[in-house]
Amino acid sequence: MSRVAHAFWVSSPGRGEIREVALPRPRDDEVLVRAVCSGVSRGTESLVLRGGVPASQYGAMRAPFQDGEFPGPVKYGYLSVGVVEEGPAALLGRTVFCLHPHQTRYVVPASAVIPVPDTVPAQRAVLAGTVETAVNALWDAAPLVGDRIAVVGAGMVGCGVAAVLARYPAVRVQLVDADPRRAGTARALGVPFALPADALGDCDLVVHASATEAGLARSLELLAPEGTVIELSWYGDRPVSLPLGEAFHSRRLTVRSSQVGAVSPAVRGRRTHADRLALALELLADPAFDALITGESAFEDLPQVLPRIASGELPALCHRIRYGDAAALG
Repeated sequence: MSRVAHAFWVSSPGRGEIREVALPRPRDDEVLVRAVCSGVSRGTESLVLRGGVPASQYGAMRAPFQDGEFPGPVKYGYLSVGVVEEGPAALLGRTVFCLHPHQTRYVVPASAVIPVPDTVPAQRAVLAGTVETAVNALWDAAPLVGDRIAVVGAGMVGCGVAAVLARYPAVRVQLVDADPRRAGTARALGVPFALPADALGDCDLVVHASATEAGLARSLELLAPEGTVIELSWYGDRPVSLPLGEAFHSRRLTVRSSQVGAVSPAVRGRRTHADRLALALELLADPAFDALITGESAFEDLPQVLPRIASGELPALCHRIRYGDAAALG
């Protein structure tokens, strides 16, 4: 078998390229994975592509198997699904998910891959990282039975949160976005949709994921007294204004951050990162999540495709990358 693979690198802000990568022989506690597909996480990967990661966050933003450094050259990504070609007998031939950049083959510790359940197609399993973020956010948010909830921002993460919330008992959930085309996605996920001006207020909880100042301001407006906004948006190096005047204090509102890099404090003593990812994969047995995958391209085309996704020319929630001949060739 060839010990050469190919990987996508951000060579400099705004530019990407495919590079050859030499593969080591896996040790006894490692696996060699042949990629089947990977997912582009539009928000974060667009930020990395344009060189928008603040220097103060280089460490926090580092992906598990990232090579290179911000702003570039850097090999970045974390939504890969593949088949184990070499490794421990229990994993050999298994379809697995790994937080690995876009690459045709790779060698990682066996502990870094999570087997994909038989009930989840490999093509859907690229969403595991997104649903894992949703799970962590809802551990942070701790919604209650009967809560009135809005999810503001129908991007990849917002839709993932709404899809999980749709399965909560007796809650009122609404997905809110400025793009009326997201109504179809909401319908496929089983969640009511509203434009920002039409969204239902008096919310106990709002999950904000639009990455816009207007979305955050509207999230505060939708809260009931003593309600909470869980902020999932990450703005990179962009300054953000937050309206804390008017009735913010008298209504005793709360804005709280959630970030997937650490397991939520609410369950940290009982759940690990692996537990959280395994739960996300279990949830993906529901075919409704297919609505989050809105496009597909060949790995070889990624240097041309990612700039189009980042600019908005190619609209995407999760854009899937397929590995065909590229994987066969290494």
